[in-house]
Amino acid sequence: MKKTILIVDDEEDILDLLDYALNSEGYDVISCVDTLNVRDILDEEDISLILMDRNLPGVEGSMFIQSIRQEGYNQPVIYVSAKDLSEDIVEGFERGGDDYITKPFDIAELKARVAALIRRTSQTQDVIKQRDILYITSNKSFTVDGKLVKLTHLESELLLEFIKNPNVLFSRDTLLERVWGDNENKQPKTVNVAIKRLKESIDPSGEKNYIQAVRGEGYIFC
Repeated sequence: MKKTILIVDDEEDILDLLDYALNSEGYDVISCVDTLNVRDILDEEDISLILMDRNLPGVEGSMFIQSIRQEGYNQPVIYVSAKDLSEDIVEGFERGGDDYITKPFDIAELKARVAALIRRTSQTQDVIKQRDILYITSNKSFTVDGKLVKLTHLESELLLEFIKNPNVLFSRDTLLERVWGDNENKQPKTVNVAIKRLKESIDPSGEKNYIQAVRGEGYIFC
């Protein structure tokens, strides 16, 4: 199955160059000159990687990535930017980037980095671990501090969403969309009840405080 790459850059010649180069490597490419439709694309398409410029009309690219990370979008990101000072690069990583390429760039190096990041992030993980919570994909089971815990299907999906995205603040609406999907019986209070039950299952004493409520915002796994 072809991987799809989303490119966001306001320079048409850069878009054309990257579109041609990545298509020649067998990727599908979606190009945008700004961030206006990026959230819709991420919701509707199976995006394997984002190539993001930082000097964009109306928004700074790394600030935009930081904002969508907080909303729960976790697609890998490579910045392709003329901002080439060391502090700029560090800032890009701190705001949710996975790699950084400065302009002007070598197209062969860019293609190699794209392939490496997609390969690394698309590998199926047999085990996902956060703190002392372990998820084993082969039998879809969770252990906490080495002990098997029994969860409902909904609780399992909810916990999996959290441990795949540690330190990401999820709004109730985002959790409803990602975990409950098209279920008609979904309301913000449904999330509160489900998380209360999940916390009782994985942390009955309340000492570990895996999932924390942020007043007026949502929930975060730390």
